[in-house]
Amino acid sequence: MNEDLRIHSWPCSYYLDTSKQWVSGRLSLTPVAIKFTADKTGELLVNFHLSSISEIKKESSNLIFSSLTILEKNTKHWFSSLQPSRNVVFNILEHFWREQLLSSQGAGAEAAAFQSTKGKELTGLLTGSQKRLEDTAKVLHYQGEQFDNIMRGLNKIEGDMDVADRLLTELESPSWWPFSSKLWKAPLETKPKETATVSDSKNQEGIIIRIPVIITHRTDSNVKPGKLTVLTSGLEISDCNSQVIHRFESKDVDDIRVHTPYEISVRQRFIGKPDTSFRLLSAKMPEAIPVLEMQFSKKIQFLEDALGFVGARKSPQVDMGTSIWQAATGLLGGVVQPGSPVGGREGTDNDQVQLQKQEKISQEEAKELKQILKKLKGLALETEAELERQDEALDSITTSVDRATLNIDKQNRRIKKLT
Repeated sequence: MNEDLRIHSWPCSYYLDTSKQWVSGRLSLTPVAIKFTADKTGELLVNFHLSSISEIKKESSNLIFSSLTILEKNTKHWFSSLQPSRNVVFNILEHFWREQLLSSQGAGAEAAAFQSTKGKELTGLLTGSQKRLEDTAKVLHYQGEQFDNIMRGLNKIEGDMDVADRLLTELESPSWWPFSSKLWKAPLETKPKETATVSDSKNQEGIIIRIPVIITHRTDSNVKPGKLTVLTSGLEISDCNSQVIHRFESKDVDDIRVHTPYEISVRQRFIGKPDTSFRLLSAKMPEAIPVLEMQFSKKIQFLEDALGFVGARKSPQVDMGTSIWQAATGLLGGVVQPGSPVGGREGTDNDQVQLQKQEKISQEEAKELKQILKKLKGLALETEAELERQDEALDSITTSVDRATLNIDKQNRRIKKLT
């Protein structure tokens, strides 16, 4: 992710301690830093990492009203005249600051950038791939259940069609036909079972991912912290106390707009009354967007500021996945067989020694990578098997629908003859 990407910016005033005066400008938030740029000169007066912040507070005094203070190491920065309001800026800054500290790239992000080994880098990449594959498996499992429910519904329709066919045959047969009483038998006992099956499927809730978010409802200027839960059956927005604010079923979502990699809006349209719309901002949103894109592929829209994100994530995906696997297998080969070339390629002894020095990983890291690769292989096989099963189910559904359509047309013609 581009660390220079501007997530949000607000007009405000900054107290410049050197000249003892307030300077008007814009306070900007990036994924890893806070910046302030003066309006008149365009000079960057403030620029520090989120991990260096010790405290963010709302303060006021006899001379300074409605101010926001940020304690960075031993320096206290004062911001005032914040628009649209101090509370909005405070909630967003505090959210990204806390998430930065809680994430694996939090307080020690800068030091870890120099100290991380190639093994840790690969472990992080493969762990991310494993998480994505697990999320995909959850969605596919839910789709499989939906296919099963469709098949049960089609089987019930076929049973009803058989009953209708018997009734039509009874109506078409002459009154003197001696076997007409046998045609009235119908398997009505299956109805309670079907009802129980449908109710059981409705009670199933599959949570794919849950992230903390900053919530804005419609066009309100007030924001509040909460949570976004992506379910197999829809979306759920709740407050900090896990009280549900709104729940979108999958069919209720009309569009999802990705404004930036960190901000989306979800909308349900209505005729004759205002739309239900929520704008969601989160430091964890890049993890949720691929899941949303997978579930709402026809309803999600990437706006101009997010096109770079989706392009960078989509275009080299195959090559990136291939390079991860090749790098992992090559490095593991280098650890298990130090004498062989990395990745199985031929090279000189000097090149081998240099590569091993640059990309050497520990035995513990190699063991962890092997375990992750084993899990990835199992998940990939399960996903492939589920996709094949769903493909067969889709063919069966198509065949059943075609057969039901023919039967309906046939029975319509029979009914016309009777009337």
